[in-house]
Amino acid sequence: MKNIFIEYPKCSTCKKAKKWLEENKIDFVERNIVTETPTVEELTEWIKTSGQEIKKWFNTSGLKYKELNLKEKLSTMTDKEKIELLASDGMLIKRPLLISEKGIFIGFKEETWKVL
Repeated sequence: MKNIFIEYPKCSTCKKAKKWLEENKIDFVERNIVTETPTVEELTEWIKTSGQEIKKWFNTSGLKYKELNLKEKLSTMTDKEKIELLASDGMLIKRPLLISEKGIFIGFKEETWKVL
């Protein structure tokens, strides 16, 4: 399985993560989170595999998150509704995402990514 790097190209953290992957000679396939938003099926599988709570997958600092008042709404939503919401708009998903055989990485923390 090839590493899948899901990014928003204008995001500075995504740029930093991509540079880190390249410098460390880690092969990956790029995917734009807006034009190729992860599907409900992908997110369901990845969230389960990651062992992380669904709320960790939300870009809580994003404009869309604030616009939709999700801080208040998420607590009353089912997991299925949350995943469908994430799949409806890539800008709601925390980025970058790295889907790898060694794990699923949400956001970029160099010390966490070093296992690659």
